[in-house]
Amino acid sequence: MNESVRPSAWALAPLLLFLALFFGAGLYYTTHGEAMGFYQLRAPVAILPALALSAFIAWRRGLKPLETLLSGMGDHNVVLMCLIFLLAGGFVEVSKAIGAVDAIVALGIGHVHPALLLPGLFVVAGFISLSLGTSMGTIAAVAPIALGVSDASGLDRALVLGAVIGGATFGDNLSVISDTAIVASRTQGCSMRDKFRENLKLALPAAVLTVIVLGLVADTAPVQPLDPVSPWLIVPYLIVLGLALAGVDVIIVLSLGLVIAGVFGAIFSDEFGVASYATHIWEGFESMIEITLLSLLVGGLGALMKATGGLTWLAQVIGRFARGHRSRRAGEISIATLSATTDVFTANNTVAILISGGLARDIAQQHGVPPARAASVLDIFACVTQGVLPYGAQILLAASLGAVSPLALAGSVHYSWLLGAITVIAMLWPRREKAAVQLSPDGG
Repeated sequence: MNESVRPSAWALAPLLLFLALFFGAGLYYTTHGEAMGFYQLRAPVAILPALALSAFIAWRRGLKPLETLLSGMGDHNVVLMCLIFLLAGGFVEVSKAIGAVDAIVALGIGHVHPALLLPGLFVVAGFISLSLGTSMGTIAAVAPIALGVSDASGLDRALVLGAVIGGATFGDNLSVISDTAIVASRTQGCSMRDKFRENLKLALPAAVLTVIVLGLVADTAPVQPLDPVSPWLIVPYLIVLGLALAGVDVIIVLSLGLVIAGVFGAIFSDEFGVASYATHIWEGFESMIEITLLSLLVGGLGALMKATGGLTWLAQVIGRFARGHRSRRAGEISIATLSATTDVFTANNTVAILISGGLARDIAQQHGVPPARAASVLDIFACVTQGVLPYGAQILLAASLGAVSPLALAGSVHYSWLLGAITVIAMLWPRREKAAVQLSPDGG
């Protein structure tokens, strides 16, 4: 990136154009009676005019648009996400074909009260994500089970997947091995233990409220009886979940799961041969083509907007607001706004924290915000935004697996909305402002 390029609000226009085209078309077709309104204009196509505009802006600023675009598309995090998408799609398709999902549902759903299904999925996803440190890996592992539960119980797919995404966000935000938590604590200069304690004060109440809300919104129909299946078919999933809890890399987890599922399919089904196995893997890959293309193109668009000064302009605007208001409350609000807005324009919570971490630390020091509190707010709002971002990787992965509209799914992630609301209330609470007045002389 050319560091001499001046900040520019115009550099952010391409993302706004993409959102206007994609969501505008989706809302238009939906209001005109089209059940799949958001699938009439596919996101990878809607983003093309935005890429063209961003490339033009880069060219006018003396940059090399193609090189910048390819650099963003080839970013390590972007390519890793694409591999996760493909492997998750293949594993899900093979698991369905061998009956693993049906086996899990048949063995478990009859022993759980309907009102506890959604809270149970949230808690399971939260525990796995807390242990694994990644929301993406958790969604890839738990979503197929959740979809099986949805089909058997009559629960709305958006609610079920929203519970999984919420649990994955809870664990990712708190986990001491999560990349977002590590980056947030390091950029703010606090220990992981202090950040965890501060974060828990806000995340735990949000999680408790989420469990209560999910228990109230669950509306299940009588479970349809399932055909008898071998309980051994759940072993591939138990292995996948066990490896995830052990902290094994998600790529290795999904790869081993794919192989083990194929072996069990060959053992328990005479019709499941090599050709059938390969076909189901490819069908899983095909189901992820759209999200993979969009992730690559969003990565390129983000790189172009960053190189042309869009994110720098954004940081300057928020920095000016922070300098004009000297209270601790204003500092926390500035950090939250910086984190959330940066994530909107990067669609990656880890990258958003990396980009905004330095400025957030300056704001925290100027406004008397303790480092652990700053790290907590920074991490919370990056994860909250990512958890409800319709074009973010988490929503796109779950929406692709469940054939659900990303916009409908974003509204069903109760935990993210509750966590954001609770954190905002905590920042605006009068006693919090009093503490800011006492601390501001040392911080400023």
